[in-house]
Amino acid sequence: MTMKVSTRQVNGVTVVDMSGRITLGEGSVILRDTIRDLLSRGNKKILLNLGDVTYIDSSGIGELVSAFTSVRNQGGELKLLNLTKKVHDLLQITKLYTVFDIKDDETAAVGAFK
Repeated sequence: MTMKVSTRQVNGVTVVDMSGRITLGEGSVILRDTIRDLLSRGNKKILLNLGDVTYIDSSGIGELVSAFTSVRNQGGELKLLNLTKKVHDLLQITKLYTVFDIKDDETAAVGAFK
């Protein structure tokens, strides 16, 4: 299953709806290109909606960290939304749960941006 990405604006925050698998190859490239494209257009408040992401491998985790770093280095914020149990557990195991700002409610997540 390939990864699909769509973006939408909610109160000045770019919500990136993702579905599929973030894995080595296509999935991580799509994520990287999406973040790079948003930053190049000046979008600094990015919310990754992972509600329909079924699987993330180590490459996908690396890409999430890389995206987080890229956005922060440009003075922006990146938050995660709607983690599935599998993705939530993965972030717990890798100790990345404390690195990312993770929300379960889109309205609250959008409101949490500065």
